[in-house]
Amino acid sequence: MTSAPIPVFDGHNDVLLRLLDKGGDAAAIRSFLEGGGGGHLDLPRARAGGFVGGMFAIFPPSPSMADFMELMQGDSYDLPLPEPLALSTGQASTLSMAALLFRLERASDGAFAVCRTVADIRAAEARGAVAAILHIEGAEAIDRNLTMLDVLHAAGLRSIGPVWSRPNIFGHGVPMRYPGSPDTGPGLTERGFELVRACNRLGILVDLSHLNERGFWDVVEASDAPLVATHSNVHALCPVARNLNDAQFEAIRASRGVVGLNYATAFLRADGHMNPDTGLDVLLRHLDAMLERLGEHGVALGSDYDGAVVPEAIADVSLLPRLIEAMRAHGYGDELVRRIAHDNWLDVLDRTWKD
Repeated sequence: MTSAPIPVFDGHNDVLLRLLDKGGDAAAIRSFLEGGGGGHLDLPRARAGGFVGGMFAIFPPSPSMADFMELMQGDSYDLPLPEPLALSTGQASTLSMAALLFRLERASDGAFAVCRTVADIRAAEARGAVAAILHIEGAEAIDRNLTMLDVLHAAGLRSIGPVWSRPNIFGHGVPMRYPGSPDTGPGLTERGFELVRACNRLGILVDLSHLNERGFWDVVEASDAPLVATHSNVHALCPVARNLNDAQFEAIRASRGVVGLNYATAFLRADGHMNPDTGLDVLLRHLDAMLERLGEHGVALGSDYDGAVVPEAIADVSLLPRLIEAMRAHGYGDELVRRIAHDNWLDVLDRTWKD
């Protein structure tokens, strides 16, 4: 008997930046809705792979950035981070990608829906639409008085990483360093604490994935919401600075939070390399370790599609059934697989969002 399909709700993708880089115009929108535009994720391949929704990240890029994925090789690396962004630069790209998200929704004829509540997500899934959550990775668009936070929340923002790895007025990120500890210096600034408290009041999820360890513990101090890392892995298995150590996992579990497994091979492999020749067994080792540290309700998926080099076996979203079947073959029952692939995200969002 064939097992029933299991839907996938994903914690992180960078498709909006890819589409913006393609021009962010009608042709780019068509490439997502109709397929054939490259990258890891579009609507036809999402349907083929059982991808029902997730966090669609807005990452404001620096004007000139090194190709991080090519540089993450060798016995060790420590990539220089770009300079902080000007507010006007961060706002320009953030608003462009937010507009692109809403234009995708309008052009999709109901097949792609921007969701603001868990009820919205469930309704989108029930009618066969992909459910998109507006997420910001790096809060460079938000001013020191947080007025833009209110505007973005009203537009649909429901998840935010205060920093990408470069510093900003809210805090300090963790560098792309291998081998390396996440303990790399100061954490949140005074305005960063204010941002976290404001997100709690508004019911916006705070993503810990790119914060350094001091910033992580600052969020623990400031926040009364579940702790969430949308796309991070296990430092004990891959000692890159971006991954989480055991004390961080313990705090996330105590808060009834969630961590999404990142498919980026540099955060999976023991050698820290961006190399697509990486077997699904490596992902399963991280899932086993995450389950041990977080329990069955704390583990989810956070692909980093369109933002990283991923294993060839799941080289785009249409191939996600391979990961589902690998989990089943590894001994995970269907109830656990569904929790990891879908239910744990909706559960933590339901406990975090306020409308």
